[in-house]
Parts: sequence; C-alpha cells; structure tokens
Amino acid sequence: MTAELDYDLTPDQWEALKAIRRPVSERRSLRASAVQQLLQLRLADEIDGAPELTALGRKVLIRGSSSLLDLAA
Repeated sequence: MTAELDYDLTPDQWEALKAIRRPVSERRSLRASAVQQLLQLRLADEIDGAPELTALGRKVLIRGSSSLLDLAA
C-alpha cells in the first residue's frame, strides 16, 4: 500500500467505513466514535447530517479490502 492509503484502522472503523458506503436507508446503526474518527481522518464527510465517504475513503476501503480478509480469518 502506498503511504497515502496506509491506514491502520480498528475493526470498528472498518465496519463504519463499509457501512457508510451503503445508502442511508440501508445502514445499520454506526458507532458514533468510529464515525467521528473517520471524519477526522478525512475518510468521511458529513453531508446533510449523515456521514458519506470521501474519495480518499473509497480508495482506502478498496485498497484495504484484501487486508480485511485477514481480520475474518
């Protein structure tokens, strides 16, 4: 991974990042602390009161997908 996309996210942050990509109506409850941390990392942005992925957040999610397989094992 490049340094730009090398984030050591916690499992809660990964779950929030994955959940944010879904439409608001399909999201399960999100941990507010994990979402706040994603906002601080600029991986998400708040739009109309709901978190949305930023372009960087999408890249991190896609690049980190293979490392998420390790968490499931």
